[in-house]
Amino acid sequence: MSLRLPLFVALLWLTATGFAGEISWEKIGHYDVTRLKEILTTEAGVFNPGAPEYSLPTNNVTLYRVIYSSVIPEQDNRRITASGLVAIPDTSKREGVVATRKLPMISYQHGTVFGKEDVPSFPENSYEARLMVAQFAGHGYVVIAPDYFGLGKSDGKEGYVVIRSQQQACMDFLSAAQQLLAKENIIPTTLFLSGWSQGGFVTQAFLQRLEQERMSVTAAATVAGPSDPFAFISGFLTFPRKVDASWRSILFILLPFSYEQYFNIPGLAQSFIKPEAYDLARRIYLRKDVTSKDLPDGIAGLVREEYYDPTFFAESAFGRLLRQVTPYRWVFRTPIHMYYSENDEILRPAQARLAENYQQSLGNDKVVAISIGEKLNHRGAFAHAVPKWKAWFDKLQTHADGQPSNSPE
Repeated sequence: MSLRLPLFVALLWLTATGFAGEISWEKIGHYDVTRLKEILTTEAGVFNPGAPEYSLPTNNVTLYRVIYSSVIPEQDNRRITASGLVAIPDTSKREGVVATRKLPMISYQHGTVFGKEDVPSFPENSYEARLMVAQFAGHGYVVIAPDYFGLGKSDGKEGYVVIRSQQQACMDFLSAAQQLLAKENIIPTTLFLSGWSQGGFVTQAFLQRLEQERMSVTAAATVAGPSDPFAFISGFLTFPRKVDASWRSILFILLPFSYEQYFNIPGLAQSFIKPEAYDLARRIYLRKDVTSKDLPDGIAGLVREEYYDPTFFAESAFGRLLRQVTPYRWVFRTPIHMYYSENDEILRPAQARLAENYQQSLGNDKVVAISIGEKLNHRGAFAHAVPKWKAWFDKLQTHADGQPSNSPE
């Protein structure tokens, strides 16, 4: 039987054995119950018309930006600075004394962003982060949310779907967040993972790494997250759909530039992107003198013609790297619910079910794909999944023995 460390022991072990880098934090805000309710009502309707009803918050929340040192595994562990958000519920402060508190914790992995600061550590720029804070921290969960390398306060370039770096960012941020929680006399009782879109992929990768380290995770949940980046990108090239989002072009920019940067392959992006689109694409990757309005409409004018040939793409340097990224092939021991919409303009339903199909082909029933409806788009799937995550996590963390239930939602 494999060792599964209890959460508070595992986090102390992670802090003691992880990368010994610099860590700092600053208080960046305080959301009272009125502000949290606004996020779940007025702002929810702006983010996605027809948003579901959320559980209204019961406590205020204090927000911290944490800046920490990490390393880039793909570059011989070169040091990099990264950042993330920690949201701490205000649940038991009396007469100026903060008693030791035992609280559930959730790590949220964010989706694809256009701006460098459209990430959790700048919550006013990130509705997805605010929604997680309002729905979970507003109900007594500690919410931690790493920015990936190159985003937020990071001093590097973005590593989009660069799996080992994203795993490292999440692991080291978990350790950094634990140090802040220790200062606040908070002991995490359970650890949940969740993520939307790119964050759904990162959640799988993070869970894989945690399980490799024998760290206990109560449950994980994703929505609209790809499992196989090569298949995900190939589908847009080889079998386009009428419903495909015009903004899918950002995927075809961030991926090749990130792989060129992190794997040190000069010219990789230039070999993939058409000459007339290259300069704009590079500025978008670097976030230099561009806005979201500059994003190409679709990929017809962006990707070189030869990459539409599936054999050429698979055998190219870029394709070979992408084909190695398969976190869903890990045999997961943690229960995972993967939500998806039948009408998602980015993620095909079959891609959403891929991890479940693979795990079930092994006889493993821990991974369950759950359709969230036929009418929701990419944003709508996220908006409607969040309260379902909460209902499931609430149920699991209230078990008397603290162990996850395998019962269906």
